[in-house]
Amino acid sequence: MQIDLSTKILNIRLSNPTILASGVMGVSGAACVYAAKKGAGAIVPKSLGPKEREGHANPVLVEFDKGFLNAVGLPNSGVDNSLGEIEFAMKNAGVPVFPSLFGGTKEEFGYVAERLSTLNPQMLEINLSCPNTASDFGEAFALNEKAAAEVIRIVKSKTKVPIIAKLAPNVPDIKKVARAVVEAGADAISAINTMPGMVINVDVARPVLHNRQGGVSGPALKPVAVNCVYEIHKAVKVPIIGIGGVTTGEDAVEFIMAGACAVEIGTGIYYRGIDVFRKVTAEMEEIMQRNGYSSIKEMVGAAHK
Repeated sequence: MQIDLSTKILNIRLSNPTILASGVMGVSGAACVYAAKKGAGAIVPKSLGPKEREGHANPVLVEFDKGFLNAVGLPNSGVDNSLGEIEFAMKNAGVPVFPSLFGGTKEEFGYVAERLSTLNPQMLEINLSCPNTASDFGEAFALNEKAAAEVIRIVKSKTKVPIIAKLAPNVPDIKKVARAVVEAGADAISAINTMPGMVINVDVARPVLHNRQGGVSGPALKPVAVNCVYEIHKAVKVPIIGIGGVTTGEDAVEFIMAGACAVEIGTGIYYRGIDVFRKVTAEMEEIMQRNGYSSIKEMVGAAHK
């Protein structure tokens, strides 16, 4: 049986459904191009903010039994200093490149989106999980459907580029947030960002990370992420990109059967090397052959039937 591994996000065709996740290795245009040459079907570079940011002090990453905990703190050179790197990636990757952005206020999201839009990317990923610095409590935008929707509305007012709203898992009902951002104008959703967690060094009785708390990623996050994608697919009718612990073809197929049309891969690079994109797609093809699926489209949402 002929297997078609291509997929579409809106009208954007990907030769395969694997995407380099933001923040993992896409810190430069050359790194983005390298991931594309190693088999990624699309690229999401590291998130950019309105100005240069150093991030948190070390240690920022710790491995535990089933994944990683990180609190890197969104270090970046700022959007104005990074346009050249994004442009290089877009011109040389040979696959779609979806710049990722964040802001400390709603207005900052709009500013960064406007600046990135000068490059005419095919889509923008809006990282809603960073704290709202204008809030008395500093709550992440993704944790409140009204705040998340307002960010999307402002971004939509600043760009004609289709946008992906990146959601967080630690909410009472992710379906409410999904509906709110879609009603505000999100063209697609990526789910999920990391889950808050902590690892403590028992010999010194202190959290390992300098920031104390961090974001859980890797295999430990996958069941949470698959469930979120499943719930979002029930709530809205826009393309969904699954994120969280994708390391094997079976992981990717789980997300697709839950309702995703593509998956982002991050920590899978650590476990299986930069060739993880090719390994995952080969394993997906084997699963599809075994179960009688000839295309990715046939599998999207299969677990709902």
